[in-house]
Amino acid sequence: MNLTDKRVLITGGAGLVGSHLAGHLLDDNEVVVADDCSKGDRERVPDGAEFVEADMTSEDDVAAAVTEDLDCVFHFAAYTDTNYADPRQLFEENGAMTYNVLERMDEVGVSNIAFTSSSTVYGEAPMPTPEDHAPLEPISIYGASKLADEGLLSTYAHSYGFTVWLYRFANIVGPNQRGNVVPDFIEKLDENPDELEILGDGRQEKSYLHVSDCVEAVCHVVESTEEPMNTYNLGTETTTSVTRIADIVADEMGVDPEYSYTGGDRGWTGDVPKMRLAVEKLTDLGYEPELSSDEAVRRGARELIDEIC
Repeated sequence: MNLTDKRVLITGGAGLVGSHLAGHLLDDNEVVVADDCSKGDRERVPDGAEFVEADMTSEDDVAAAVTEDLDCVFHFAAYTDTNYADPRQLFEENGAMTYNVLERMDEVGVSNIAFTSSSTVYGEAPMPTPEDHAPLEPISIYGASKLADEGLLSTYAHSYGFTVWLYRFANIVGPNQRGNVVPDFIEKLDENPDELEILGDGRQEKSYLHVSDCVEAVCHVVESTEEPMNTYNLGTETTTSVTRIADIVADEMGVDPEYSYTGGDRGWTGDVPKMRLAVEKLTDLGYEPELSSDEAVRRGARELIDEIC
């Protein structure tokens, strides 16, 4: 689908990826952002985008946001914390949001949807992990919720005439981010530049993708594929360890802290110690991220330091 002169809805559009996607699409499209701002920030929504305050767990709010004049829905609203305090709420409400959006789209005749899934659906899989890896065995409630959402989307693609673009994200980093490892380290070092506690043993190693590369990849896949179900990993071919992230953040802040580790090979229950996605399917489609994993972390750290400190 050509993303020009379209009217698109971005649920969760006041969040990290959604707000950047809104800015990316605004030049050539009408953009509607729906968000309850429970985690996102209204100020992140770019000028020129229409804003609807909406909770996607509410059928009435979804009905107000998902209208028959839309060409595509980018459904990015979700609880995204793999270590969320109330896992049942995360699972049930992530599923409710997705089901509500799909039912309403079907009701009003909108059939194009792009969805943010996650690398966590793979669990502890061999690396690099391709899209056709099986079985999918997530080890976190968050990963289980995203896999359940994928099942709903597959059903609507194959039984209700939808076109679905499904993205399994690596770790996204960039400005306006909070509650993840890079801003967490920045906040800790801003408070105490001499010491830094690191969850686990610091050897956890994952792929990081800058949000600018992420939104370009999202749009490239939509514009380049048209199967009922289009599933793509979005990440880089490289990885960054947690200790390396600490090194990069400390270097960018000009500090030299002593590290302490909580121990163990993962930071919390459900944490996947090592993750690297296979991205050949994306590169074969003609898109390669500009930044490596380390470069994405460094650029994101610079941007976040300017915001936080």
